This record gives sequence, C-alpha cells and structure tokens, in this order.
Amino acid sequence: MSYEILIALIGFAFASSITPGPNNLMLMASGANYGLRRTVPHMLGISLGHAFMVAMVGVFLLRVFDAFPVLNTVLKVVSAAYMLWLAWKIANAVAPEADKVTGKPFTFLQAAAFQWVNPKAWFMAITAISAYAPQERGVLFGALLVAAVFCATNLPSVSVWAWMGVQLRRWLGTAGRLRVFNVTMAVLLVGSLYPMLR
Repeated sequence: MSYEILIALIGFAFASSITPGPNNLMLMASGANYGLRRTVPHMLGISLGHAFMVAMVGVFLLRVFDAFPVLNTVLKVVSAAYMLWLAWKIANAVAPEADKVTGKPFTFLQAAAFQWVNPKAWFMAITAISAYAPQERGVLFGALLVAAVFCATNLPSVSVWAWMGVQLRRWLGTAGRLRVFNVTMAVLLVGSLYPMLR
C-alpha cells in the first residue's frame, strides 16, 4: 500500500467514524444515561467488532453478496427492524416521572454484534475494502490492514460521542430533560435509516 493510499484510508476511516450514525448516536445516549466508565465496553465493542467485520467483509462476504444478491435485501430488512427496536429502547430508557435511568448500557458483545445490522457499518466496511485494500500481498493481508486502520481510527472517534453525552449529563439532570433527549436520540436513530431504505 502506498503512502498516499494509506493517508486516504485513514481520512476515510476518520470521516466515516466521527460523523453521526447509529453507533455514535447510541454512544451519546449511553454517555448521557450511564456515564463514560459504563459506556467503555460499548465503545470497545464498536471498534473491535467493526474491525472484525471489515476483515470478514474483505476475506469472505463480498463474494457471498455477489453470488446471492437477495441477501442484501434481507440484511436491510433485518437491520431496519432491529434499529427500530433499539430506538424504542432508547426512547424508553427513563420513564417521565423516574428519578433514575432504567436499563443497562450495551455490553462489549452486544455492541460488536450490532455492527452486523448497522447499515453505516456495512457501507464503511464495503467501501473501505473495495477502494483501499491492497491486493499485491494477498486478500487476507489487505483485509487485515484495512481492519487495523479502522480499529485505530474508530476508537478515538466514537469516544468523542460518548464524552459529549457525558457533558450533556449535567444539563439532563432532570427526568423530563432526559426523556426529551432520549426520544430525540431515538428519532435521529430512526432517521439514520433513511439513506438505506430510500
């Protein structure tokens, strides 16, 4: 991989990781509801889970989708249904009269598994492998290199969103404000489905 392509890959990984999407909206909500320390497994699950997904896309899954295009439609339907359920869970993380947040933050494994139904994660993985994976040293090396760059770039990027949620926590000190915030995050999460479903 040339220096120029590596810089371009880092730029793509950073831009796609730092911009709003399902992972970042959920991390902001988690930071606001549960604090930074309890959100760390969620952050690690996103970064390592997505890196694993990128590697698998590079080595296996692009061939499967080429052979069975219907799987792309199935993935969209499953992803949309799961994200609607998550939006409902976020919107109801605190009852209007509650003094404390109910529910639990995502675990490492839940966050890692979520990458497989996250439309933005699929877009990032497929684009990165298609555009930036070097082929001269084999498919496996190229996929692992792109996955490593994403992992190194993604964790600092998603951490910013959890930190922003923590900063909002002081302002969201009342149940009413927290309820409005959670419903807003849920609506934005549903809105993030639009590019996939149009």
